[in-house]
Amino acid sequence: MFGMIKNSLFGTTEEVEYKLLATETKDGVSYEVRRYDAAKYACVSSEGRSFDQVSGELVRRLLMYTGGSNDQGEAMGTTIPIVITVFPRDDGVMTRRLVAGMQIPNSYRNEPPTPTDSGIRIEDRPGMTVYTLQFGGFAGESEYRAQAARLIRTLGEGAPYQRKHYFCCSYDPPIKPYSRRNEVWFIQEEP
Repeated sequence: MFGMIKNSLFGTTEEVEYKLLATETKDGVSYEVRRYDAAKYACVSSEGRSFDQVSGELVRRLLMYTGGSNDQGEAMGTTIPIVITVFPRDDGVMTRRLVAGMQIPNSYRNEPPTPTDSGIRIEDRPGMTVYTLQFGGFAGESEYRAQAARLIRTLGEGAPYQRKHYFCCSYDPPIKPYSRRNEVWFIQEEP
């Protein structure tokens, strides 16, 4: 636990790099289209509990891993955003299946340490183009759902994006009280 706190407070934090493809405004709502390269992620899953019940626990487990709970005892620094994959029903309500992920920091990408938490896995995620809507404040399930619905309305029915899941992204530690950055991402369907 001390390693996680030390790593979070004094370690390096890398923002995941992307290429900005476009900034659009429609009906007063601004969103971005971004391209992210393929990368390795540390991921942990949960089924059976709601977003608000389990998201903090999943993020804490990832921070423990990057804080030294790995086979090398190495504090690796962190990356932002923390990306939580959610799987909505047709009515927009999130199912009780979540996958939290954090991109492996650059200096560990080729050979990431093995997590000591057997529930954490290292996975190769493909590159993707996403529609992104940014918003502030403390975000939980209801805020992410509302912003996802807002982005869906803005994109319109004909927009080429994946509907089976989307990403809830957080850039800030929970102790940060103001100027918080959150985003929802929808993966653009590739032509």
